[in-house]
Amino acid sequence: MNEIFDDSTLTEIAHLICGDEPPQLYRKGYEIAAFFQRAGWDDVPEYDGTPRHKWARELLKERQEDGMDDAERAILRLANRLEYYNQQQEYHATLKRLNEILVLDGRRIGEEGGQPVLVRCEAGFEDQTRQLPRVELNVSVAEVVSDPELAATVQLRLDEARTCYEHGAYTSAVIMLGSLLEGVLAHAAQTRAAGVPLPRPMRSMGLKDFLDFAYDNKWIEHDAKLASELIRQCRNLVHPLAEKQNGHSPNRDTLDMCWPVVNATLNDLAATLVARPVRPSPQVPADKGRGPNSNSSAQRPTPASVSRRRPDGGRRTGT
Repeated sequence: MNEIFDDSTLTEIAHLICGDEPPQLYRKGYEIAAFFQRAGWDDVPEYDGTPRHKWARELLKERQEDGMDDAERAILRLANRLEYYNQQQEYHATLKRLNEILVLDGRRIGEEGGQPVLVRCEAGFEDQTRQLPRVELNVSVAEVVSDPELAATVQLRLDEARTCYEHGAYTSAVIMLGSLLEGVLAHAAQTRAAGVPLPRPMRSMGLKDFLDFAYDNKWIEHDAKLASELIRQCRNLVHPLAEKQNGHSPNRDTLDMCWPVVNATLNDLAATLVARPVRPSPQVPADKGRGPNSNSSAQRPTPASVSRRRPDGGRRTGT
């Protein structure tokens, strides 16, 4: 790709390669030279004792000025899991900081075929350009799924999808999203009064059937139905052969498109959920106040009622 990076970007990348800020991976001078070799550089000079950051930065700038793509190779090596054997904390800290640096230069780390790649993005600050999701989830899972056990399972899958998203496991994330979406729609089909009948027995229905059924009954809007087709296609990649035939693995951009669809569908389902009518409490007829079902206040005599029944109006004389 032969990307050209700003000098300030290369300066920050050199800091990452050195790893001076915990929990990033610290590298000694000779380890930096070995890092460049693992990144695919040719003719890497021996470390000459210069301050590590200065040495790494000058090498990056020289290679870029010479028209080589070695700076890009170093960046991709920083994002490669193979560089962090049994060092997950260091890997995640480096990847997070790397994207914070790159996004200012209009790039970020993506993934294709399990390998890191550079992708273009809108330049800005990381917390602005990478915030998930764009369509906010305005309801809780419990508002959509009335079964507490099922709601807990759906929420767990939603949480796991987010964890997968944050750690680059995009295929796993989209499979989770498709799974929870089908579960929520199946629950709606089981519990809601439907004006349009099921097209077939529920055990024979798939995600597409449930989406069509929900749309036909006006539980979700047309845009949610159409956009959910992407999730359905990606969810099928749970089968490795389907992924091979498709020739594409989900990446971060895929999730950025899929996640808002899930949120929109859950919002639609909550908005169209009809509350069950509250049964009114039984009213006691006024003319049956003295019957066996009358309330206790009607049966129990009071001083006023007793006095009204006495001939003298309740007046007592002394003895």
